[in-house]
Amino acid sequence: MPVPLKNHKYSYVDYCTWDNNERWELIDGVAYALSPAPTPAHQRISRELSFQFNSFLKGKLCEVFTAPFDVRLNADKENNTVVQPDLVVICDHSKIDEGGCRGVPDLIIEILSPSTARQDRMVKFQKYQQAGVQEYWLVDPETKTVQVCLLDNKRYYATVHSDAEIISVAMLPGCKIDLKDVF
Repeated sequence: MPVPLKNHKYSYVDYCTWDNNERWELIDGVAYALSPAPTPAHQRISRELSFQFNSFLKGKLCEVFTAPFDVRLNADKENNTVVQPDLVVICDHSKIDEGGCRGVPDLIIEILSPSTARQDRMVKFQKYQQAGVQEYWLVDPETKTVQVCLLDNKRYYATVHSDAEIISVAMLPGCKIDLKDVF
């Protein structure tokens, strides 16, 4: 498949025809190429977060998924937004299909990198807020902080946590994530 055009609008149907060896996201029909493999620090953070979430969720209804995992935020409408967050937690199993997540997950976590930080902080922040993602985390490996954004009245309200904290996950009562182990 040729490289998607920057000023062209695409749908999920188009996205499904693209080369699986290349990773893309689709936001409001605009294609964004994902950077190559993440750094070791990024992977360590992802692995530890996944471990802590998996440990808490064992035997419970919700599941955690790690990238690459497609999330089709507006699958029931325009179906033109497909993102691949670093981690997602989904509690409604009817949203999980062979293509990934069809609809809005309960929690999305993005681990920032220099090449994606602007996109995660601005474009995806707006998209997740608009779609109704209840809890959105921005994990910053450089500052060793986690910005937790909780949706209230269709707007995100954020708190920032340092690597010395143990934070509670709003969408998962009783779940606590030890940031000392994450960083």
